[in-house]
Amino acid sequence: MTRPTLQQSHGPAYTRIYSIGAARGENAVPNDDLVGPINSSDEWIQQRTGIVTRARAGADVQAIDLATDAAREAIERSGISPELIDLVIVATISNVQQTPSMAAVVADRVGSNPAAAYDTNAACAGYAYAVAQADALIRTGAAHYALVIGAEKLSDVVDPTDRSISFLLGDGAGAVVIGPSDTPGIAPTVWGSDGSKAGAVGMNSTLTEFRDGAAEWPTLRQEGQTVFRWAVWDMAKVAKQALDAAGVTSADLAAFIPHQANMRIIDEFAKQLKLPETVVIARDIETTGNTSAASIPLATHRLLEEHPELSGGLALQIGFGAGLVFGAQVVVLP
Repeated sequence: MTRPTLQQSHGPAYTRIYSIGAARGENAVPNDDLVGPINSSDEWIQQRTGIVTRARAGADVQAIDLATDAAREAIERSGISPELIDLVIVATISNVQQTPSMAAVVADRVGSNPAAAYDTNAACAGYAYAVAQADALIRTGAAHYALVIGAEKLSDVVDPTDRSISFLLGDGAGAVVIGPSDTPGIAPTVWGSDGSKAGAVGMNSTLTEFRDGAAEWPTLRQEGQTVFRWAVWDMAKVAKQALDAAGVTSADLAAFIPHQANMRIIDEFAKQLKLPETVVIARDIETTGNTSAASIPLATHRLLEEHPELSGGLALQIGFGAGLVFGAQVVVLP
């Protein structure tokens, strides 16, 4: 018997980011509010991280609420009807429920039922991972329009007495709508992981240990120097690879939007990449803090608000963090 030929889906040749939305925790928490339990000072935190204040959400606001608000703004700005969005990806480490996914609930809230929806956990690289997936799925015809969200409420996983990372963290969500394009709008993603360094940054215990009374509520910890060296030296190489994959140079960029981990890392990145003075560098960390998967879209949103002339220009974005995982791509700014 002759086997029938299977059909496979095919999509558009190119994709682009149509629009962006954002939501930050409503409370501005200055350094002075956090220094007591870690025996530190505002001066020390600013010197080491560049953070003056960070955005944190109230007790009655969850990461999924921030994700929903950011998504609604992105959809409204996109001009795409929510019913046409058939893929929703949420990058997060902040879903307080193992299931259902945050993405499925957000899809319903914004009017995109019955979109394919799932959460992805790649920590601070999660947004770059989700953009890569949305781009690929649209170009293969598996989806037509995608809603990609990075959303975190990291204040839920903070130990206020921890000196390694607690004072860095903030709450927020950023969202983009991605769809077909007549010209290339998202370059190839350079991504990967190094699980051998998994202990450098992550949770200090498991939920089962907490359940069994063997540990306190799991919170984030990091080995600061290990992460700093990895981010500065190894990730600068990844950023250069992303430029090569896109077929551009640093001189072609309008903006550089790294994960907002630490101002010193951002500054060192700029030196390593030999960025021209014409490239605008995102420094949202100063007033938002480190929001993990939400940090790149939040920083992009602020950058475009402050510099609307950047729209249509090229931006190099790179995420890196717990896992250790990384992802970078050049995109056309919406």
